Amino acid sequence: MDKDKKNRQSSGRQSAQYDKIFKENFEAIITDIMQNVLDISAVSMEELPDDIQHTKERKPDILKKITDINNQTFVLQIEFQVKDEFDMVYRMAEYFIMIERKYKLSVKQFVIFLGSDKPTMPTELNRERLYFSYPIISLSELDYNIFLKSDKPEEIILSILANFKDEDTESALKNIIHRIEETTTGDFSLKRYFNQLRVLAQLRNLELKLKSAMDSIAEYIKEERDVLYLRGLDKGTAKFVSYLLQEGKKTFEQIADITGTTVDFVKAVNQKIIDENK
Repeated sequence: MDKDKKNRQSSGRQSAQYDKIFKENFEAIITDIMQNVLDISAVSMEELPDDIQHTKERKPDILKKITDINNQTFVLQIEFQVKDEFDMVYRMAEYFIMIERKYKLSVKQFVIFLGSDKPTMPTELNRERLYFSYPIISLSELDYNIFLKSDKPEEIILSILANFKDEDTESALKNIIHRIEETTTGDFSLKRYFNQLRVLAQLRNLELKLKSAMDSIAEYIKEERDVLYLRGLDKGTAKFVSYLLQEGKKTFEQIADITGTTVDFVKAVNQKIIDENK
């Protein structure tokens, strides 16, 4: 398999991980995101089927019928995007026409950009008989305190994708970890949100700094959670990663995907195996 193909497959797996997190968590925080990020105050919300056209390969990420505080009813469509996609403007235009045709309502569209760089993909079409545009909201430009102050861990984890402003990275990461711990009930849920935080950290190349921040504040986190997650999870996961590495049948990327860790974590375990066998 050529290197470019491997990179595309790895990128596809990572994008699927990010999509999974957002789709799992978004129902719990959509009202807050609409209010704090999209400037929409909803009084009612209704789920809409995403099969707006059976022949279309891709479906909208989020599709809702909204009635706001001004008694305006419209269809809200949200797409999550990790990388620049030149054809995104055409995809959004297609969605707009299909949604309005099906529901006969006005349509509000948003692309929430998850990447660290400023998006450069086109956001408008200006042709002789057609003008179309859509807004992009880049999480990296938003103040991370918007999400940090939430009482929902699903929203707090988004802080790692936002702008830390003048705060140093380590302090910001510690604040995020503390807020997740404060707002989470049960060790299973804590493990889930910390795992999601680790996945999202890859989008900012913060895996190692996040691990360092977690290690440095371990003594301040409840002992039972420290044992179950900060120590036990790492050791158990490392053991599984070690087994897969020594089996020798899978790439670093495949092992990271199977174990829910990062490629850097797999490489670190691999290096430890090498050092121990010297």
